[in-house]
Amino acid sequence: MASVGVHCLLELYGCPVELLDDPGFIRRTLRAAAEHAGATWIEGIHHHFSPAGVTCVGLLAESHISIHTWPEVGYAAVDVFTCGDTAMPEKACAFVAREMRTQRKTLARIPRAAELTESETLGVDPKAAHMRTLNCEIIHHEPADA
Repeated sequence: MASVGVHCLLELYGCPVELLDDPGFIRRTLRAAAEHAGATWIEGIHHHFSPAGVTCVGLLAESHISIHTWPEVGYAAVDVFTCGDTAMPEKACAFVAREMRTQRKTLARIPRAAELTESETLGVDPKAAHMRTLNCEIIHHEPADA
């Protein structure tokens, strides 16, 4: 067991204001992205801020997908967390980026619980190679007993 899931953090820059401030469009996009990635959409909720901005969260059978938008600067932050090995969060991110017509994007892929010990996984040894797929910087790390 290399990890319990994958958490993708997507940053979108230069998106059209009208898309970033349209809660219906954003909710439909997240649902379609989840389905495109092989995830199961359970329920979604959104909030439209005044004067602008949207937060939308989709509950998935595999975990969640969310977006927070700042239309005034053309920016959106997207999280896709999936557990198991059936859904592909990177596909969801690519779908959202395409639909949001982003000019520039960054993507971090983080395996979750990738440092489980053998005893914590009931004898299943996590793969030590997980760090090769970690596309983010660990800013601060302390052992739990520190």
